Amino acid sequence: MKSNITGLYGILPADLSTKDLLLKAEEALKGGLQILQFRDKKSGYKRALKRAAALCELTSSYDVCFIVNDSVQRAKEVRADGVHLGRDDVVNLAAVRDEVGENMLIGVTCRADAVFAKLALQQGADYVSFGAVFASQSKPDVPVLGLPRLQKARQMFPDVNICAIGGITLDNIAQVKQAGATSAAVISGLFDVEDVQQRTKDLLQAWEVA
Repeated sequence: MKSNITGLYGILPADLSTKDLLLKAEEALKGGLQILQFRDKKSGYKRALKRAAALCELTSSYDVCFIVNDSVQRAKEVRADGVHLGRDDVVNLAAVRDEVGENMLIGVTCRADAVFAKLALQQGADYVSFGAVFASQSKPDVPVLGLPRLQKARQMFPDVNICAIGGITLDNIAQVKQAGATSAAVISGLFDVEDVQQRTKDLLQAWEVA
């Protein structure tokens, strides 16, 4: 069953050991995180599959939406709630939708390309991500979009789930919501801290009151 992609969207750092990956994930879940994405481009397929399966089991125990990045096959194998695809991963999104069925969420990275976003939504994407909204530690090479262009995307797609990503922190997450994002994807601003559980609570509160 599909979950709504709204609010704080945690993306786990890719370079963690499996032990740290699960520890940080659980701390965020204890803090109230409702959406968690697993991104692992460095491990081999089997290791990444094991890590994804362990995270899927963990998120299930908290009744939290679990999304696998990049790999439709891996998402299907672990029975994730969704898959997130980069622009280069989407050759035929309509075929992906046919493959995963109606109950799996599909998210697509659009960077700043509204035309591509429109096409992705027409072909079955449940949400589109725009960014980097601010300069990003995780992907410093991605051009900065800025809040005005996020607002423009909201005007173009008034009823669509828009996920903002890139450089989002406790200091600016409220601005992201006010600019029209339905969710805010956070990596280092959530997981690169000593107390992940408390940071999760603080980010959620900042989002709620915005």
